[in-house]
Amino acid sequence: MPPTLPAGRTLPDLLARNAVEHPDAPALSWRAADTGDWTTLTWSRVRDRVADLAEGYAALGVEPGDHVLLMMGNRPEHWLSDLALVHAGAVPTTVYGTAAPEQVAHIARHSRARFAVVENPRTAAVWEDLLSAPGTPLATLVVVDGADPDRGHTDYAALTGVPGGAGGVNDADGPASVHRRAPAPGDLLTVVYTSGTTGDPKGVAITHHDVLANATALDAAVDLPERPDHVCYLPLAHIAERVLGLYLPVFRASHVWMCADLRDLPEVLRHVRPPQFFGVPRVWEKFASTLRAGLGRLPEERRAAVEAAMSVATEHAAHRERGEEVPAGLRERFDRARDEVLAPLLAGVGLDRVTWASSASAPMPLDVVRFWAGFGVVIMDAWGLTESVGVATVNSPVTGFRLGSVGRPISSVRVRIADDGEVWLRGESVFGGYLRPDGTVRPATDAEGWFATGDVGRLDEDGYLWITDRKKELIITSQGKNVSPALVENALKEHPVVGQAYVHGDRRPYLVALLVPDRETLPVWAASRGIDTDGDWEALVAHPEVAAEVERAVGAANARFSRAERVRRHRLLPGEWGPDTGELTPSLKLRRRAIRDRYADTLAGLYDD
Repeated sequence: MPPTLPAGRTLPDLLARNAVEHPDAPALSWRAADTGDWTTLTWSRVRDRVADLAEGYAALGVEPGDHVLLMMGNRPEHWLSDLALVHAGAVPTTVYGTAAPEQVAHIARHSRARFAVVENPRTAAVWEDLLSAPGTPLATLVVVDGADPDRGHTDYAALTGVPGGAGGVNDADGPASVHRRAPAPGDLLTVVYTSGTTGDPKGVAITHHDVLANATALDAAVDLPERPDHVCYLPLAHIAERVLGLYLPVFRASHVWMCADLRDLPEVLRHVRPPQFFGVPRVWEKFASTLRAGLGRLPEERRAAVEAAMSVATEHAAHRERGEEVPAGLRERFDRARDEVLAPLLAGVGLDRVTWASSASAPMPLDVVRFWAGFGVVIMDAWGLTESVGVATVNSPVTGFRLGSVGRPISSVRVRIADDGEVWLRGESVFGGYLRPDGTVRPATDAEGWFATGDVGRLDEDGYLWITDRKKELIITSQGKNVSPALVENALKEHPVVGQAYVHGDRRPYLVALLVPDRETLPVWAASRGIDTDGDWEALVAHPEVAAEVERAVGAANARFSRAERVRRHRLLPGEWGPDTGELTPSLKLRRRAIRDRYADTLAGLYDD
């Protein structure tokens, strides 16, 4: 772990420290799209590139205090530009690549940004009309790949004079020139706009102090090797990746590996084999489906050996969860089971060396948590919001964990539960407020500094927080019963053939559900029962035996709930939901309004007599 920093430090201070104390340690790696070869920058080279880029942005006209918008994937130009803009005294904001044009226009106007840096001409097309739009101050559009001056583009290469942003600053005066514009701890480090699932995105104003308070508290709650590798694959517009893939690596002087495409994640993980991995629930579910499908294809004897090893791992995790010392004999059996049976399977998804596995962003189905515990991967569920700079509570092997909970508050945060069950936060790493269009910050806490999160939960007798739902997403049936859709959806997804679920029923007499089968597990399940549709996915989804199995899955879930919480009718859909099709956010959470609107006729039909 890095040494504790004195109060009053900022992100540029950390970068300067890394370049001096760890000059030759790897900092950033990315893979060439054409050859697949990896390039790595050390911390001294990162410092040089950042200094060079900062001067380039300043020469372009970026001034201290300017808001600069970035719309790029997980690539080095994005990561380095973010740090360079901070060093130039500006405030970078990453915009989701899937943002609708009206959302882009809102953020551009709201932030008063004069500059935007985007990936390519296709991305630039969303921004070009804003260059001359009334009420939008956007004046300069920097394009990384394929800049076209005839379309008003500024070539990113012009920032440094070298394509790809390869800087040439190597002398001691380079970083010093940047530090003449160095920010103060209370200055804005970034503004993170919420994904805008309901209404316009809100700009969460986050300072250097907020981030470093969160990083210090989070680092104390985890147990990782020095300068751990991190695979950066989630959008940097999301607070989780912004903290884990940018701010924490600078704080820890650790190594970031860029994964530009989510589809390449398994391959990148197999290459890096990181000691830590953060995945939103949908990612863990997908990997679990891959492993389950692989288990289903194993010979019976081999499968029995895996199941025996998983039983040992589950028993081992249960002792740890209770805070008990693991008996020596069980520890030896677990080590042997992991090394000989489980690790080779985990290597297939690049998770065989993971010692810190975590999740957040949405409720994690408990059966998925238990499945991974059976592989010796105990997922430490965490919870937080953009407004809490990411993690506010966390399960930890250092401070304790309860599977199914979201852990206990980190040291920079306090938690309380309001009378209506809403979770409130206060502390050093809770944001100061929302950005106003005039550049000021609107406080979002009460007179005592408490922030109402909108999440509903409870604290148990040991201080663990259990989140039950979003306050605004609770279903209130026509009989006045409050139902948590997330709890019902997770119960439905416990059956391996159900990959995704959406529960509906607000102001309705009963609940209905839209279900999407799991593309990994369903074909294996079908093959084991002799069902052959000759590769026709829609025919498989419509097969009577599949319908009967899904009916049993719904019945099993219903058996766990009260009458008001049971799904009366459901519809199985063939198409998988994703960010590209609009049903999921970029962080893979359900867009409930989008699903409700898109399937309005289907949902209405489920209530027809």
